[in-house]
Amino acid sequence: MALKATIYKATVNVADLDRNQFLETALTLARHPSETQERMMLRLLAWIQFADERLQFTRGLCADDEPELWLRNDHLGIDLWIELGLPDEKRIKKACSQAKEVALFTYNSRAAQIWWQQNQPRLAGFKNLSIWYLDDEQLAKLSDFAQRTMSLQATLQEGTIWLSDTQNSLEIQPTRWQQRA
Repeated sequence: MALKATIYKATVNVADLDRNQFLETALTLARHPSETQERMMLRLLAWIQFADERLQFTRGLCADDEPELWLRNDHLGIDLWIELGLPDEKRIKKACSQAKEVALFTYNSRAAQIWWQQNQPRLAGFKNLSIWYLDDEQLAKLSDFAQRTMSLQATLQEGTIWLSDTQNSLEIQPTRWQQRA
């Protein structure tokens, strides 16, 4: 018998001062049995960083042909493709050819540093690709927010994300490894 996804509910209030965007929405995250809590919370953080009413979680780990999140336009084109982890160049090339903008969130300090050293020269050629890195310490603190039902407040300004709930508060500063042109 296959294990089922664990469902998490999050009410998120986002104040993005850089984009002058304010949004409150209810999100549902399905955590795949093979997904870590840290990875699930990084998906949520990626949603917060690009908060938009049309930004959707996809089937993620269950679908090789979809990103973790995407923002589709009215013509079913992909305006934003969000990926997590350390994908191979072929997957990044596919994303960059299908979407106007691609955002990659890397994590796992040791593996990510090696991956970046090996791939940086080739990835620089993808002009619509942005890459962020979240270190292990920040990811562990972000993971502390994980509850089956969450109510989060997020403020974004100048590359910093302040996240809080009723018990925790955290300042997160993802490191930008590559900025889209």
